[in-house]
Amino acid sequence: MSPLRITLAAAVSAVALTATLPGCSVFRHQETASQYVDDATITAKVKSKFAEDKTVSAMAIKVETFEGLVTLSGAAKSMEEKSKAEELARSVAGVKSVKNAIIVRA
Repeated sequence: MSPLRITLAAAVSAVALTATLPGCSVFRHQETASQYVDDATITAKVKSKFAEDKTVSAMAIKVETFEGLVTLSGAAKSMEEKSKAEELARSVAGVKSVKNAIIVRA
């Protein structure tokens, strides 16, 4: 194979690879790598607050974070637990907003 063909093949491969990769983003939500780490940190901090609090079940409430928006889901035993979970989530640094989709089951 001539050097020109090798160079051309390498260039085509590089362009194809660049076009298919999203740069520094995560495929599912198209977050940057640093945003993904920030969101994972927020999620961990919210879960930690739940584990420390006696009124909130850390096992029954799911926490997901995307670009600073925290979504709470799962089941709570009372409105007090649901409200406390939201309050704790809002108190974490980096949280922009909280969507509380927790269902109260008596």
